Amino acid sequence: MTRIAIIGNAGGGKSTLARSIRDALKLPLYPVDQLQWRPGWQMTSKDEFTRAHEKLLAESRWIIDGWGDFGAIEERFLRADTIVLVDYPLWRHYWWATKRQFMCLLRPRVDGPPGCPMLPVTWPLVKMIWSIHKSTMPRLRRLVNAQCMTKKVFHIRTLPDLCAFYSEVDRHAQTA
Repeated sequence: MTRIAIIGNAGGGKSTLARSIRDALKLPLYPVDQLQWRPGWQMTSKDEFTRAHEKLLAESRWIIDGWGDFGAIEERFLRADTIVLVDYPLWRHYWWATKRQFMCLLRPRVDGPPGCPMLPVTWPLVKMIWSIHKSTMPRLRRLVNAQCMTKKVFHIRTLPDLCAFYSEVDRHAQTA
């Protein structure tokens, strides 16, 4: 577990999971949102994103948390040794995203892109979670499942799945 790609719908706890793995395995963590967005929710150019993403992928150790376009996801999966798909029921993504949005009223998001307040993107977030669930997750699941023969793949659908994954990370941390 030295190159870990974490992906899934918004509000599923990917960033919290990524920080826990970072702390346990002492790996550098790179949130894709920080590559994709500039202050005021201005999107980074595709060329700039690709250069930054490729630079990260060339490193020997990393956790990359988040999306990008499918080309970037496929490239990340090719270079990862471990893929974590966070795939809870839709209601959990909505619940946790709502809690996160509320908490961002009290303090800025720790791992969010700098200069990008969360409150203004609440309605787009609600629509995005639905769209990802209905349209994008089936394709993502197929892409992740295609990696099972050559990568460690963890498909987290339930809280017990999450606990089992944390146990695996702890075992790996003890042997590293």
